[in-house]
Amino acid sequence: MYLGLDLGTSGLRGLLTEGDGRVVGSAEASYPNPHPASGWSEQDPADWIRACQAVMAALSEAYPREVGALRGIGLSGHMHGATLLGSDDAVLRPCILWNDTRSANQASWLDARPGIRESSGNIVFPGFTAPKLLWVEEHEPDVFSKTAKVLLPKDYLRLWLTGDHISDMSDSAGTTWLDVGARDWSAQALETSHMRREQMPDLVEGSAPGGQLRAALCTEWGITGPVIVAGGGGDNAAAACGAGCFAEGTGFVSLGTSGVLLAARDSFAPAPETAVHSFCHAVPGRWYQMGVILAATDCLNWLSRSVGQSPEALAGALPGRISGPGALTFLPYLSGERTPHNDANMRGAFVGLDIGMGTDALTRAVMEGVAFALRDSLEALRRTGANLETVLAVGGGTRSRFWLETLASTLGLSLALPAGGEFGAALGAARLAICAESGADPDQVMTAPEISETIAPRADLTALYDEAYQSYRTLYPALRQAHK
Repeated sequence: MYLGLDLGTSGLRGLLTEGDGRVVGSAEASYPNPHPASGWSEQDPADWIRACQAVMAALSEAYPREVGALRGIGLSGHMHGATLLGSDDAVLRPCILWNDTRSANQASWLDARPGIRESSGNIVFPGFTAPKLLWVEEHEPDVFSKTAKVLLPKDYLRLWLTGDHISDMSDSAGTTWLDVGARDWSAQALETSHMRREQMPDLVEGSAPGGQLRAALCTEWGITGPVIVAGGGGDNAAAACGAGCFAEGTGFVSLGTSGVLLAARDSFAPAPETAVHSFCHAVPGRWYQMGVILAATDCLNWLSRSVGQSPEALAGALPGRISGPGALTFLPYLSGERTPHNDANMRGAFVGLDIGMGTDALTRAVMEGVAFALRDSLEALRRTGANLETVLAVGGGTRSRFWLETLASTLGLSLALPAGGEFGAALGAARLAICAESGADPDQVMTAPEISETIAPRADLTALYDEAYQSYRTLYPALRQAHK
């Protein structure tokens, strides 16, 4: 038996599988995501441990025999978080998360230093880990001076599970400290950002062993042991493992809290000027690139709170088929933006509001605006040489047929919808555990899901959506000027 633990922004999910990947059961536990100041996003790492204990208690109660036979655990988690530990492994401050933009000035400074983009393969975004430590050095010098280790969120959970300071290549690629081509820490990047190698965890591939479950936890959870903990992966790399996205030309689009358009690559082909992320994959010798928008379903959640209707009610009020773009345009920069603008200070807007418009018009505009932002990511990916024709469509936003048709016709890509069952980051983490414990070939373990339906772009409407997208693109410069 194998377990995938996916540490998300709002909760932890555990997925129990057999050795052939068939799902046995799952459990979830949530935790808060405080925003103590504008642009700030933090979490207490102790909440992750409590969530893991709750998930394991639920799984042990529901599946005692299966949990007892556990042989491997894989970890997935939200990337870029800065978890600072003292010499005794005590947490020194709340973890600064991926969607925290306080270190925009530090990111700009670091991005301009010679050799940084060349080794990391990326622009230094405010959400990345390295600029956060520069912010801590400037604003919390006592904390900075006491920092003995910096761990990514899932790797702090690993520390509790195993007692080891270990990370994998895919998650570490989002710190700016990793030489993404060489798949090792960059001495130059560490020195430039005032860090030392001994403050970094040891590195393993995501499909390799990355520690062993502590004997005390084996006893507590009724596991005969031993249990290998795999290197695991950042959430998008793990999701790609769950969806079987490895070969050049394969990829997925995710309508989750954030929006992601990911393309698997057989080689390291960075193009940081596009603001596309170029990261190590969670298996050896593979990489991936992705465009990221900071708010996708989060935009619909924001509208839901603002008008007092659930996201499901808002989405359900729209028709099942699209008829062309609306007159109202939404720019989804509620928390700034990554691809292609790298602009932490940008904020969103509605353009073209009319007194006769209601919530349906607002909802439609939000969905179209997210689709236009993902089209920005597609254009950026194409400039790197990535070639996508059909992509898997995953995430909560895919429950809306209107949103899917809008996205397909805006991107000009067919969207393949996985059939029922698991295919996300938790399954990818479990698959990494299977490889780490058994030595199985990832290409044989991490197969693509069965497809239930493919949604093609509406040929009669693609020209209209392309025209609307071109108009959308002209709005950013004017809105950026207004926010200076």
